[in-house]
Amino acid sequence: MEQTTQHSAFFQGTFNKPVTCTFDVEAASSDGGGLLLGALDRMLGLIKRLAAKLQDKRDPGRVEHTYLEILRQRVFSIALGYPDCNDASRLANDPVLKMLCDRDAVKGPSLASQPTLSRFENSPSARELIEMGRALEDFVIQRHRKRLGPYVRLVTIDLDPSDDPTHGQQTFSFFNGHYGGWCYLPIFGFISFNNEPEQYLFYARLRPGNSRAPRNAIPTLRRIVKKIRESFPYARIRVRLDGGFASPLVFQILEELDLEYIVAIGSNKRLRDLSESWIQEAREKSIESGKAEQIFGEFSYATMSWPHQRRIILKAEVVHLPGHPSRDNIRFVVTNLNHKPENIYKIYRKRGEIENRIKELHYGLGIDRTSCPRFLANQLRVIETATAYILFQELRLRAKRTEVRRAQVRTLREKLLKIGVRVVESVRRVVLHFPITHPWQGLWIKIARKVGAIAT
Repeated sequence: MEQTTQHSAFFQGTFNKPVTCTFDVEAASSDGGGLLLGALDRMLGLIKRLAAKLQDKRDPGRVEHTYLEILRQRVFSIALGYPDCNDASRLANDPVLKMLCDRDAVKGPSLASQPTLSRFENSPSARELIEMGRALEDFVIQRHRKRLGPYVRLVTIDLDPSDDPTHGQQTFSFFNGHYGGWCYLPIFGFISFNNEPEQYLFYARLRPGNSRAPRNAIPTLRRIVKKIRESFPYARIRVRLDGGFASPLVFQILEELDLEYIVAIGSNKRLRDLSESWIQEAREKSIESGKAEQIFGEFSYATMSWPHQRRIILKAEVVHLPGHPSRDNIRFVVTNLNHKPENIYKIYRKRGEIENRIKELHYGLGIDRTSCPRFLANQLRVIETATAYILFQELRLRAKRTEVRRAQVRTLREKLLKIGVRVVESVRRVVLHFPITHPWQGLWIKIARKVGAIAT
């Protein structure tokens, strides 16, 4: 490789000896650990399942990159920390990424360029994207049916919207007063089993920025509940929703489907009047103790649009901070559970954990990189990112009983994937030379064996 000043640097007098830095190692990658995700996907068949939903209408004689290869390139690039299509120009000859896309690591042809990726993301129809979303749902449910068997006692569904700020002329970008800017309003669905702490992503749908929270929620619930009952016939199904979903139609569907539910509801004068005795008790306790106090209570309540009364659980809290005046904090949830009020609120409060999952999607994988003018292209990007996240969740499953069993995406990437490696390819095999000083090599080997590697 021809060396120029762009590929080298020289430090004189900075360290004990002069130091020359050159970028001249061929067939090397900074993402050697990405093989874990590649092996995991081959074991699960996830990306192949999604690619099968796309119809390739290109001239076969002119195709250099199949849709399966391109989809793998995008999903693995996102997982490795390269969420933009523009990164393709720098990664086209990365030997590890080529291996993940079933190309020879060293001598294989280059991966798809940015224009090819952009054409790919603009090619799917709305129907194909819907089918890809359904395939994700089916995969998650079937995967955990295989993992846990049919005798699951409780399945919990959490739905939550999030904001995706837009900064251009994207289709269906609207101003949203709640979030104070132009945005999309994607909705995410998570599912958890029994008392497991992990909430598994099964649904990611991009929506116009002016969408109300219940949009897409009802058909999603109908569809996923049917699939859950087919796979886990002995399970109770519980749904937790925030206050944006609290509409008469949502409550009607939850009861028609015979689901357990806990749904937050916004405060109003009538609710505050009914809860006055509890908030007064909390104030008195706070004055006595000099610290924050909370009281839980319940009553029956119905709005004009409800066909009957429903059980309301309230948390009457007085927030007391040193140097600040006391402040009332009242929260209400609607439920059909028979548990004690404090236990119901404790169950509902656990849904807050999905905020961490959504933050992983945003800050760990860049699910908000929806800058394409076409809405459908942006939806495909959301699906690609969701696929990468599902692979990370599978990686966490393989890492149970290790120090990274609950690690977030960035930590998993740093410890397991971002490893400098030199690739040597012969006719018979490929050898990856990892640094002997890698601080988490024991952890890496342990997880590699969980995804199909053989001890040597």
